[in-house]
Amino acid sequence: MLSSKLRASVDRLWDKFWSGGIANPLTAIEQISYLLFMKRLDELDLKKKQDDEFTGEKYVSFFAGKNDELRWSHFKQMEGGQMLDHMLKKVFPFLKTLGDQDSPFAKHMSNAVFIISKPSLLVEAVTIIDEIYEEISREQIEGQGFQDTQGDLYEYLLSEITSAGKLGQFRTPRHIIQMMCELVDPKLGDTICDPACGTGGFLLGAYQHILTQYTSEKHRVTDGNGLRRGLVGDKLTDERQWKHLKEKTFYGYDVDETMVRVGLMNLMMHGISHPNIMQRDTLSKNFNDDNTYDVIMANPPFKGSLDKGDINESLMLPTTKTELLFINRIVNSLKIGGRAAMIVPDGVLFGSNNAHKLARKLLIEQCELQGVISMPGGVFKPYAGVSTAVLIFVKGGETEKVWFYDMEADGFSLDDKRDKITENDIPDIVSQWNRRGEMKQSDRKEKSFWVERKEIEEHDYDLSVNRYKETDYVAVEYEKPEVILGKIEKLEKEIVAGLSALKHANK
Repeated sequence: MLSSKLRASVDRLWDKFWSGGIANPLTAIEQISYLLFMKRLDELDLKKKQDDEFTGEKYVSFFAGKNDELRWSHFKQMEGGQMLDHMLKKVFPFLKTLGDQDSPFAKHMSNAVFIISKPSLLVEAVTIIDEIYEEISREQIEGQGFQDTQGDLYEYLLSEITSAGKLGQFRTPRHIIQMMCELVDPKLGDTICDPACGTGGFLLGAYQHILTQYTSEKHRVTDGNGLRRGLVGDKLTDERQWKHLKEKTFYGYDVDETMVRVGLMNLMMHGISHPNIMQRDTLSKNFNDDNTYDVIMANPPFKGSLDKGDINESLMLPTTKTELLFINRIVNSLKIGGRAAMIVPDGVLFGSNNAHKLARKLLIEQCELQGVISMPGGVFKPYAGVSTAVLIFVKGGETEKVWFYDMEADGFSLDDKRDKITENDIPDIVSQWNRRGEMKQSDRKEKSFWVERKEIEEHDYDLSVNRYKETDYVAVEYEKPEVILGKIEKLEKEIVAGLSALKHANK
């Protein structure tokens, strides 16, 4: 979790942007991301130089062939007007040329615009970001991992996007992403995709999950969600594996170019040097990445509806609803044997129309639907209070039985504040998932249990946990009506007597 001092600094940064005339949260996020990226670029470059000098390797600077005046450490000392002019004429144009000419970053940065127009706002933003990084360095010395803190920082920044987009898009909490990574278990060598990637949270989560697998136990810690994590990757010693991980592993698509740019910078700031994030509508006729990916994780838009003529012909479900079409898209895009974890609104689990039933039938008959985790309604507050579920499935084969889990708490309060609490089912979900094969008989009064395919088919492929979970009902015995009426009459007499005494006392 981000410290209170860092949260206060981020809040102050937001206030400066608001008072400086940049009130749209997504626009502000994009501009702040540019500044964070410039700062991080300078930090990484200096660290790389020190590391390579220590190892004797040849150092290749991000600023190779460029003047040091492009560095954050140089221009942060300028006066307001000079700094803004320098940013617009030199630093930002340089930023847009980073990477290969044909890379997704270069492509989507080509029409990016730096819109901070007030010198005072730029100076204040640069000063606050410097303070934030100084505090991060101090916490690092005290034992807080830098990359974790930076992730928390970016997560807190993104939390300011507090309203769902026009297609029902909203940010997935990082601890839910971590849980889904534990369930689908992306590995080194997998091609990993998010067909509605937004800011790249799932791809970053998959990257950190893989790093944890290659981090020695001594470098791992139990995070605030009760999961073991480590981001050192010290057991990954082959440079070719690092190159494959950072350049040919992660693929993301989004319809919003601003989100694509933010997602690219988010992943690059976390060490993924060549993320493959592109602006594409994965439900449209122009997207044909079928049988392509080993792992797909996604929280696709809810409540969206497309024009029928725009939908890709390979998506066979008879619907225009995005939450159903994305099920079809993910199944199509997986390789045979590929695995997926996706978030769906509860209505997908029990909807009675033909498209809903066919979507569930697709998961049962053309995939191995392995698990359904029902999540409480507050998980996505303050964006939305809708109840959701996580579906875990493998493309190919057939489903024999489905593992259900009824999550009651995710470690945070289920109101708009989302304060940290002690109740948290996530460690138990991961533990139960990893040993679900050992469950011989399922007690449906517990949080997790098995349901056989035959029973699911008998209930129109209903996948809602409440359809199958058993609850103990305690019979309540009520008093006879005449006894209740007698008590009411007695209370009325006491009230009348009390009012009478009050009147006499005031005379």
